[in-house]
Amino acid sequence: MSFDRHFFFRGFRPFWTGLRGEIGGLLDRLLPVTCAFCGTLLDSSHQPTLCPSCLNTLNCEKPPSCPRCALPFPDFGGSDHLCGNCQRQPPPFRAVCALGVYEGPLRQAIHRFKYQQDFTLATPLGHLLSEAITGQHPSHHHLILPVPLHPRRLRQRTFNQSLLLARVIGNLSGIPVAANLLRRVMHTPSQQGLSLDDRRHNLINAFALHSKLSGQSVLLVDDVMTSGATVAACTNALLENGAQTVDVAILGRAAKSL
Repeated sequence: MSFDRHFFFRGFRPFWTGLRGEIGGLLDRLLPVTCAFCGTLLDSSHQPTLCPSCLNTLNCEKPPSCPRCALPFPDFGGSDHLCGNCQRQPPPFRAVCALGVYEGPLRQAIHRFKYQQDFTLATPLGHLLSEAITGQHPSHHHLILPVPLHPRRLRQRTFNQSLLLARVIGNLSGIPVAANLLRRVMHTPSQQGLSLDDRRHNLINAFALHSKLSGQSVLLVDDVMTSGATVAACTNALLENGAQTVDVAILGRAAKSL
């Protein structure tokens, strides 16, 4: 008598499906899902893994801002308009999508994610940023690129927070993430504490591409934007090597540019 493998597995499938459900339920009881920000117990179906309170806190209403660089304006009663810097000297990127202003709970979440290596925040923050991108940039991007770290900085930090965010956004959108296309080829001093001119000079020839692009629309992902010098330098490298347009997505936008 011959062995019908397909018949066997068809019969086994209901048993496996039930077993998998039992295992999932057991894991939910032994390892309950908690809010990635405050630790509150959640139902396992919560996506992203944030409780309603933290979700509202981190995804709070944004003030009016510059549609080009996302600089927030202090007057909540106003409307979006180009800031003075973008009117005088438009940046090379087309637009910036920011989850929120870099302050309060969002700043705390970014600090925990970036400096305390709280990787559990990568997924919920990436989910929220992906939703913001969908609302602001309905047009399709061909590639998602993270702002890269120099290999020396990467060895010190052990991970690139921008790449973790880019991968979450890529998984949700189906857009490929080109993790190694854009490289940081110069190890430069930290941008913190530098003037805008020094920041720009600090990044001259700091980025390069492994290969040329051919008219693709690129979404560049980073965690925080202050002056915009870093994403501008990345954008220039991309445009010079064949990108058609570059949009930027960030978690936090500093309330003041330098």
